Amino acid sequence: MKANEMESSTAAEFDADETYETVMHEDVENLLIDYYEVEHKVTDMKWKGAILDIEGYCYIKGIPLERYLNVKKWFVLMNDKDKTKKFVLEDIPIYNLSTDDYIQDEYMWAGFKSTINFSAVVANHTKPLPPGTYRTFLEIEATLGNKKKIIRKIPLGDIRRYLQDDFYSSKMEYYSAKSQSVHNLMVTYDKNSKSMLLKSTKLKDFNPSALYGDIKNKTEKPGAIYRFMRTKMFMILYYLFHLFPVRENRILFASDSRDEIGGNLKYVYEEMERQQLPYDYKFMFKENSFVKKSFFEIIRLAYYAATSKATLLEENYPMVSPLKIRKNTDLIQLWHGAGAFKKFGYSRLGQPGGPKINSKDHRNYTKAVVSSKNVVPQYAEGFDILEESILPLGIPRTDIFFDEAYKNEKRKELYDQYPFLKGKKVILFAPTFRGRGRKEAHYPIENLDFEKLYETFKDEYVFLFKLHFIVLNKVIIPHKYAGFFYDFTDYREVNDLLLITDLLITDYSSICFEYSLLDKPMLFFAYDVEEYISKRGFYYEYQSFIPGHLVKDSNQLIEKIQNKDFAQQKVKPFRDYFFDYQDGKASERVVNQLLKKLAD
Repeated sequence: MKANEMESSTAAEFDADETYETVMHEDVENLLIDYYEVEHKVTDMKWKGAILDIEGYCYIKGIPLERYLNVKKWFVLMNDKDKTKKFVLEDIPIYNLSTDDYIQDEYMWAGFKSTINFSAVVANHTKPLPPGTYRTFLEIEATLGNKKKIIRKIPLGDIRRYLQDDFYSSKMEYYSAKSQSVHNLMVTYDKNSKSMLLKSTKLKDFNPSALYGDIKNKTEKPGAIYRFMRTKMFMILYYLFHLFPVRENRILFASDSRDEIGGNLKYVYEEMERQQLPYDYKFMFKENSFVKKSFFEIIRLAYYAATSKATLLEENYPMVSPLKIRKNTDLIQLWHGAGAFKKFGYSRLGQPGGPKINSKDHRNYTKAVVSSKNVVPQYAEGFDILEESILPLGIPRTDIFFDEAYKNEKRKELYDQYPFLKGKKVILFAPTFRGRGRKEAHYPIENLDFEKLYETFKDEYVFLFKLHFIVLNKVIIPHKYAGFFYDFTDYREVNDLLLITDLLITDYSSICFEYSLLDKPMLFFAYDVEEYISKRGFYYEYQSFIPGHLVKDSNQLIEKIQNKDFAQQKVKPFRDYFFDYQDGKASERVVNQLLKKLAD
């Protein structure tokens, strides 16, 4: 690629407000005096994936920095065309630095630190550093007593002591419905510029939606004929099958997120079997909604949905959403999440990633089951159905937390299957995904400091990852951390894992509701809480709502665990608010107060 082509393609990848800035600041009155000597040093630098943690000091001799308002500092990238992109450095007092260097008190605010994620630096901080080679600099702006400014830009300096074997390399990934890209980030030291060099190289970039129906499982992209069959033809068949009588004892269990019965559906079914009820059970399951149904399966689903007294779901089921539910039958939502945490459904109207105003999803439920009367208004709003259709009977799958025989059996089963869990305390890391839905779901695992967690807790704990099942990226565990970190993402029933968990770390996931029933400690690792609140929103004020401490980085996380500072006194009132019943009989209530009455 020619130089001018590189420049235009790079600039095009930046938003208008993020375009590379020129070196000189023409909007302020500058005093650029070469003989002002700059003292600076990087006192600590660490890479976690494509995330850089940097700390150091920088000051101009003879210009006091006794007040932090007198100084501004930036980390600067400069490409081959001398275009720059700047990242604000946080000013910190010199006594907070990791250095024994003597610095006079008049330069109190010479210190700086920052965390820069090169996987998300352009396009509103969502896309990786564009391909190219970048020199790195520090820039300092100091204000004089006469309010004039001195601005100096200096190379970062010799940082080779922070680069093992004189280089560092990592991947930068990006996920969206229309683009999956991987870049390589290479970090080296350049003796000529006396600074760190960053080189971004694009390894792949393609549109997964053009290739697959379901990106994660790489299922075939459905054609026009199949899309017609699963939408228009399915609806026609459903209404045609109204010619057949409703079977008063038929119950349909349906899910497009699992290939066998599980979750709330499983516990309701087992309770009906336990009571030996004379029902005719039908089951329609697929691993996910992008796995094709055969023509016969579409006919069967339409027939069973039209002739069953009740159809039970536990998540959104797009095929049945447009249906006008037949008179004297029910479409019952046994929602997979407990409580009410982050906003969902029609509570997000008008927000990015929220539903369209004319969406059919959820609105045809005749009944929905929730954990507490306190969350009825939130679910009525989220589903856009009447509050009287929301029944606070409890969450069937939480019954296991009150079944001592089940808990003991499941613990033994897990210890036998995974003997490395024995004799260790278990930390379960179970965050929700980032991105707007299944086609761009990911989790930036590099926000965790593997090395610090390993060195601090390897003797006492094991650390299990349980990412959301739709997350596209994988947890890559370096060999040197084997025996401490384990990836349990593919283990489907997370509630079973909670039974052996000593500390849960989550963020915005509803898993905190179930775990509260065990009265065990939790921490909330929410590195992006401000952004998440602004884009997604919660039903309650986040910091006062969560039953544990908020931590934003690995240092805070480690400190809380070491000090056993979990704010566990918040768990009981949280649990009591979100669970009307704590008796292990939710499945029984759903069957006795809901399903039995349908046949009466």
